Amino acid sequence: MNLALNEKIRLKLESFDHKLLDLSCKQIIESINATQAKVVGPIPLPTKQRIYCVLRSPHVNKDSREHFEIRIHKRILDIYPQNINQA
Repeated sequence: MNLALNEKIRLKLESFDHKLLDLSCKQIIESINATQAKVVGPIPLPTKQRIYCVLRSPHVNKDSREHFEIRIHKRILDIYPQNINQA
């Protein structure tokens, strides 16, 4: 496997639960460090919020609404593998 020094592997992780996302990043970093590769990250990206507005009653009371939101947390890991030159 011949990789140039500027080549990298970029992992983009997304999750609704930030604790699970951080745990996954930690496990990935521990397993990569066992292979002597260099890891940069986790780099947090902005959290995306999706808000949904729903009528409480479908036929009456249009002013009565509920709001729900989904938060999508994102992280990036950059992996710089060892330079292995096989001739």
